[in-house]
Amino acid sequence: MATLLTLSIGVLFAAGAYMLMRRHFVKLVIGLVLLGHGANLLIFTVARPVAGKPPFVAKGEEALTGTFSDPLPGALILTAIVISFGIVSYTIVLIKRTYEDVGTDDLEELTSTDR
Repeated sequence: MATLLTLSIGVLFAAGAYMLMRRHFVKLVIGLVLLGHGANLLIFTVARPVAGKPPFVAKGEEALTGTFSDPLPGALILTAIVISFGIVSYTIVLIKRTYEDVGTDDLEELTSTDR
């Protein structure tokens, strides 16, 4: 299972980096989304979640005993999802505004400042 997750993380990061290097803005947004998903999956994998062991203190006990899942990575992933959604939304608005002003989504045509 760890090998599959590691392979998935590598594919997401590689595909995200490849899409960031493309010429069109839409592909740039897709690359940002893929990198965000790769980072979230990396945080999840590094946390080593334990199936069926939530971090709840049993009734009548004062502390957790034995093996349990750490709740902090889940909270970090939720925060990362919200932040990546904000970044992608902001990027889409910037792309829309640039397309309205320049009339193209090709990055090679945006290198000139003569417009």
